[in-house]
Amino acid sequence: MTKNFGFLKMNKEINEKRAFLPDFFEELKECDVNIWLESGYGSKLGFTEEDYLEKNNEIKFSSRKDIFSKDVVIVLRTPEEYELNNMKKGSVLISMLHYHTRERRNKFIKKLGISAFSMDSMVDDHGKRVVVNSYGTAFNGANIALNELEKKNVQMKVNNDKPINVSVIGVGDIGLAVAKAFKNLSNERMKSISNYNGLKITMFTRSITSNENILKNELRSTDILVDASSRDDTSKSIISNVMINELSEYAVILDITADPYDFDIESFQVKAIEGIPTGDLDQTVFEIDDKAYEKISEIASTKFRRVVVSCNAWPGVDPIVSKKLYALQLLPILKVLIQKGHDNIDENSKDYYERILYKSSYECFENSIVN
Repeated sequence: MTKNFGFLKMNKEINEKRAFLPDFFEELKECDVNIWLESGYGSKLGFTEEDYLEKNNEIKFSSRKDIFSKDVVIVLRTPEEYELNNMKKGSVLISMLHYHTRERRNKFIKKLGISAFSMDSMVDDHGKRVVVNSYGTAFNGANIALNELEKKNVQMKVNNDKPINVSVIGVGDIGLAVAKAFKNLSNERMKSISNYNGLKITMFTRSITSNENILKNELRSTDILVDASSRDDTSKSIISNVMINELSEYAVILDITADPYDFDIESFQVKAIEGIPTGDLDQTVFEIDDKAYEKISEIASTKFRRVVVSCNAWPGVDPIVSKKLYALQLLPILKVLIQKGHDNIDENSKDYYERILYKSSYECFENSIVN
């Protein structure tokens, strides 16, 4: 039986423009699947319905509510719970579901009887993500943070006779991508600025963040503090709000991880750096008197503040590059789902992409918690 695949627009912010490009759907043309796009899909990127039909004339367009009724619903960023209610029991949701930091949503989706596959849990046999834009995430954040620091230095007439000191919490793929991004940005400035004093990158291991005295000394010389961490226990911050006061007043905090606060679960979820706001594509920069702090102060200490650069969708800052990459990475995995269906995925399959698809299922995530 041919399945109906629905692709939703993302409308969380005005500046969220991402959509799969027409070429992506041309690749699905020979697959046994009916493709439905939400009306206006891709319009923020300048594409029309005709652009999509030119690549795949079998595509159909419909309302947002109707797209939710399809057998498989695909969208990069997960819709709100009230919209997920429109999905039918037994249908499939493919999205960036972030199982590890969305406990409440996990339970809600399971209650609805939806089979979930999370793009950010699509990993290879060594646990390395295969649907990811690590460098885009890192570069977009690093670029804005560096610009904000330079702007702050001019405003406060800071003496620039020392290298910029970037301190990164987290040495995984994202942390390493952050280091590479700052290196490349520094190289650009070295070529264009005659008296450029350079940039230094320090990676904080747990042996640093767990030692209060050493951490204080490191923070005092930090110009940009980056959270690129991955925490097993999201109920505990890595950097307390009091520690923020060790940073110079012109320092910038870059929130790459952008985990949200969640106080609707049993073990409250807090950010790795206590008391900072979470940004989005409509607002990535927060001054110390931003109204966003008012909401946070009800649940976390915000006494000590610095300029914060944060976004819960960093790749979306450069939407075309982001979606081209995701399309390339997702396509072979999606074809496995089309061929086998979601109920017949074998975790021990000889097919590389089938194993990846299984690892992204909520079933796999739930089993990993139990075991």
